[in-house]
Amino acid sequence: MGRQWADGPGKLIVRTGGGGTGAVAVPLEIATSYRARTKGLLGRDSVDGAMLLSPANSVHTFRMRMPIDVAYLDRDLTVVAVVTMKPWRLGLPRPRSRHVLESEAGAMAGWGVRVGARVEVGVDG
Repeated sequence: MGRQWADGPGKLIVRTGGGGTGAVAVPLEIATSYRARTKGLLGRDSVDGAMLLSPANSVHTFRMRMPIDVAYLDRDLTVVAVVTMKPWRLGLPRPRSRHVLESEAGAMAGWGVRVGARVEVGVDG
């Protein structure tokens, strides 16, 4: 299932209810170009919502100013792992991961992002 997004704003939709009845919509910044993925959240003091890095299967927090939550997604946008990383750390590559979500530490638990959850990406515009 190939996905082609462009850099820019979007919306992350996390299904929270059984049978897909509930959902949380989160502001999303999409980073698919090499330049946007390389910059990521570097140099920021906070993030409004989340950032999607695609393609990606690992991240680092060198030169980051804040701890972040990192969710690794497979090709079907199913969460395969969620970790919280402090600044100046190197994350291990996740072999099944094709995309990575980043947010401020603690945010993903509040949205219901956990292993096995499926998310959707909506593009603004």
